[in-house]
Amino acid sequence: MNKLQWYDAFPEVWEATLETLYMVAVSFLLTIVGGVLVGIVLQLTSPSGLWPRRTLNTVLGVIVNLFRSLPFLILLIALIGFTRFVVGTAIGPTAAIVPLTIGAIPFFGRIVESALREVPRGRVEAAQAMGATNLQIVRKVLLPEALSPLIAGATLTLVLLVGYSAMAGVIGGGGLGDFAIVYGYQRFNTPVLLVAVVVLIVMVQIVQSIGDLMIRRLAHRR
Repeated sequence: MNKLQWYDAFPEVWEATLETLYMVAVSFLLTIVGGVLVGIVLQLTSPSGLWPRRTLNTVLGVIVNLFRSLPFLILLIALIGFTRFVVGTAIGPTAAIVPLTIGAIPFFGRIVESALREVPRGRVEAAQAMGATNLQIVRKVLLPEALSPLIAGATLTLVLLVGYSAMAGVIGGGGLGDFAIVYGYQRFNTPVLLVAVVVLIVMVQIVQSIGDLMIRRLAHRR
């Protein structure tokens, strides 16, 4: 079998890049929604929260810690059956979205919890004195005040998802990870493997730069 030259691999790289962007974008949106909800509940139900519920906080915390403690590759394999049940297949970019999301939500959820905890207590008490409900405090005080660390956490999570998406190639998840394994590692083609690595590095740099820019602009406006 002739080796694919790195300069002939651009059609395959482009297709793999689009697959990576697809699964990372969808899983990121789902992670933001799920992570924000998990983080809010963890903060509200904590002993110092607005709605202390020890049992709920403990159970949710244990679940979050359990999924955070699992290496992503093990999580990928463990969720094969669940992924097949949800999307009808265990391979391909769409299937990879399921473990990507489940793996990232606990990570971002803890970031959200930490960001909300850092909001000055005085602002919360001022809102309570004005008769604001817990939901209003979350929407108008906690989330706006924690916006900068939330953006930083979202950027970190997006970078994490890019790395996770590459690992999904181990079980045929598509994208650049799958391309690197099939066209690079399995064919002992180091130059083609390096092409995938370079594209992933560029993606991470772009994501980090955009996140840093958003944080700087937000700080400037304040």
